[in-house]
Amino acid sequence: MQTLEAPLTDYLKKYFGFNTFKGEQERVMASLLKGEDTFVIMPTGGGKSLCYQLPALICDGTAIIVSPLIALMKNQVDALRGVSTNHGIAHFYNSSLTKTEAKQVKEDVTNGVTKLLYVAPESLTKDENIEFLKSIKISFFGIDEAHCISEWGHDFRPEYRRLRTIIEAIDRVPIIALTATATPKVQEDIQKNLGMTKANVFKASFNRDNLYYEIRPKKDVQKEIIRFVKQHTGKSGIIYCLSRKKVEEIAELLQVNGINALPYHAGLDSTTRAKHQDMFLMEEAEVIVATIAFGMGIDKPDVRFVLHHDIPKSLESYYQETGRAGRDGGEGICVAFYSYKDIEKLEKFLHGKPVAELEIGLQLIFEMVSYSETAVCRRKQLLYYFGEEYDETPCKEKGMCDNCARPKEKFEGQEDVKILLQCILGLNEVFKAKYVANFVAGKDSSDIKAFKHENHELFGSGKADDKDGKYWEAIIRQCIIEGLIIKEIENYGVLKVSKKGKEFIQHPHTISLVKAHDYSDVDDGDIIVPQKGGGAADETLFNILKDLRKSIAKEKKLPPYVIFQDPSLEDMATRYPITMEELTNISGVGQGKAEKFGEEFLEVIERYVEDNNIERPLDMVVKSVVNKSGLKVYVIQSIDRKIPIEDIAKSKGKNVDDILTEIEHIVLSGTKVNMDYYLNEEVDEADQEEVFDYFMEAESDDIEEALDEFEGSFSEEEMRLLRIKFLSEVAN
Repeated sequence: MQTLEAPLTDYLKKYFGFNTFKGEQERVMASLLKGEDTFVIMPTGGGKSLCYQLPALICDGTAIIVSPLIALMKNQVDALRGVSTNHGIAHFYNSSLTKTEAKQVKEDVTNGVTKLLYVAPESLTKDENIEFLKSIKISFFGIDEAHCISEWGHDFRPEYRRLRTIIEAIDRVPIIALTATATPKVQEDIQKNLGMTKANVFKASFNRDNLYYEIRPKKDVQKEIIRFVKQHTGKSGIIYCLSRKKVEEIAELLQVNGINALPYHAGLDSTTRAKHQDMFLMEEAEVIVATIAFGMGIDKPDVRFVLHHDIPKSLESYYQETGRAGRDGGEGICVAFYSYKDIEKLEKFLHGKPVAELEIGLQLIFEMVSYSETAVCRRKQLLYYFGEEYDETPCKEKGMCDNCARPKEKFEGQEDVKILLQCILGLNEVFKAKYVANFVAGKDSSDIKAFKHENHELFGSGKADDKDGKYWEAIIRQCIIEGLIIKEIENYGVLKVSKKGKEFIQHPHTISLVKAHDYSDVDDGDIIVPQKGGGAADETLFNILKDLRKSIAKEKKLPPYVIFQDPSLEDMATRYPITMEELTNISGVGQGKAEKFGEEFLEVIERYVEDNNIERPLDMVVKSVVNKSGLKVYVIQSIDRKIPIEDIAKSKGKNVDDILTEIEHIVLSGTKVNMDYYLNEEVDEADQEEVFDYFMEAESDDIEEALDEFEGSFSEEEMRLLRIKFLSEVAN
């Protein structure tokens, strides 16, 4: 037990400059200073770090703080050195130190200069480190991010499970364990594993009332992200992605669109990671695009938004990551882009894992799906998960989640659920969701015909104009969340009716379902500029551009489609490009084509925008990152070297059809290619001229129409090659 010469608030003022404690901080510190084990569950931004930092500065000896990330340790050490004139007051001891640095740390600790020593759990397992720690006076052990101990926690680290025995071997001093996310299950696991079931537990409310929560369907996600960031220019934000590849892609995409963004993931070397983190903290970068490796314990109070490009693996991860927004009590916008395809990817990652890990992983994913697709107050569902009751009235009044701001339509689902469950049983519980959905909807697809199920007595039981396969897939997902259906991942996603589901069939009861978004028809964010399919374009401008194209075509004696194809004009009439750079972002318009035909189109669009006071969409300025696959460059170089198409395809592991498609894209974007070396061997020159004349007169360059015109004289491959030659010579 540590005796104090002055009230705790005096020390708080002396070291940190604050006059009062926040929430439970003072009681937590009092418990630790009494020499009692202490367990703190406090949301991000609640002031957890101070709970062990101030006692460490007051107590005799050195506090050993176990922390999972080098970035986290560095951040904490820098902050502590800022409150003291003594550089050695805090150190971290891990694999990133040189021999000289490690020696200095040991000297400062031995001489009693260091009050806080941050170590990674891996460092604690080394015998030489255990021997060193036995030789010094330790005030207490702090276990930060304690949820890493639990297999049910979102960042489970096996090394954390060994901490108890290591601490016992060094010195039985008080332990303080801290976490920002702990469900009742995780809390019990942590206390049991650390042998501190009798610890004083301090649990703060998990409600962060300044955070706004929203889930959006994952459509045109890259455009949406750029639009969002540009609407919040000058504000700090974090964008989370599940893969390193996606982190790099999004960071680069933001950079080419004039946003000061940096990537952060475990694949970068430690110097680059540290540099990027510091640049973000020092506001030299607005946005960090990161995997979950970023942000644990990052003390940046003014992060204004957290976007999730991909749905996280668990609600704990989601809560922890969104918790990095608005730590100063100011604005914090949390938007996640959701697609059921992402959930299927997460489920695939679990395939082949040990049964226990699989069960836990599935449970965590279903909780995440449930949260994403819920129609109730998101805050209420989130807090319920952490064992906290919440009255949603304040959220509804302020509209602090999308469901409270824009309530989704609900409907009575009793009849639909009963039909669905009976169909699954009727199919002997051996089919996947898509099959079952099509079966219930009465869609006689080829696989249903293969099983002759179009003759099954239950086929089409749920058939209705407004209830297609997608509708029933949504009902299936909600029934899985309700626990009425079990989806067996190890069995490739086969659906079975649970005990609860069978009881429902016997005794149906009222069940509220949501008219959910269609989350299945979404993109992965790989295409920046989608091909337009009509409907969204400004019809008046579209017709003006068609007339312009016609007059240019007449003047140049070319078919209109050679100038720009219809999808390109539709895209122009949707996004109003007024500079050459913007024009090259229009679908099917490359640099060559823009320079050759673009000037007049840009003048017409700019005049139209001014005359009609049109506010151009923000996403017009979205620039796509140059395709780094190198396929385009490789194909052009191979054609220059007169390499046969079959050989080009073979060397890239593709088929001839893929390479022809790539060449078509190259030519349609305005780049000239000379295929004569290949074409002349395939098609007689007189026949080539005949096809040329046809394309000059034709109203479109449609391959089917061209093949019909020549009544099978050419194969599809030959006709595509002839069209490529025509477009290359005439349009480019």
